[in-house]
Amino acid sequence: MAHFAKLGVGNIVEQVIVVSNDIATTEQAGVDFINKLYNTRDVWKQTSYNNNFRKNYAGIGYQYDQTRDAFIPPKPFNSWILNEDTCLWNAPVAYPQDDNRYTWNEQTLSWDLVE
Repeated sequence: MAHFAKLGVGNIVEQVIVVSNDIATTEQAGVDFINKLYNTRDVWKQTSYNNNFRKNYAGIGYQYDQTRDAFIPPKPFNSWILNEDTCLWNAPVAYPQDDNRYTWNEQTLSWDLVE
């Protein structure tokens, strides 16, 4: 099955739908089918959770970055930095490498131990 993300204002994903591979033989064929089905001229981009097509599987609230040709999730905290290779957000401090669980503390810019 082929998955398509509907882009709204600011290239923010508003909806993700599935189209049969028999219909969506190409991205454009899938987009044409969807717009004909809904009688619209919406902007759709193909996404895939199987092969990281466009870096990440699109979710509602993700942004499509045309320059990177990638779906980027919402930024979880102001201090986090975009990893250009994965188009995912990373904390400015690496997650501790031990058997404990942590949660990010934006005020102290550090990982707090979950008790």
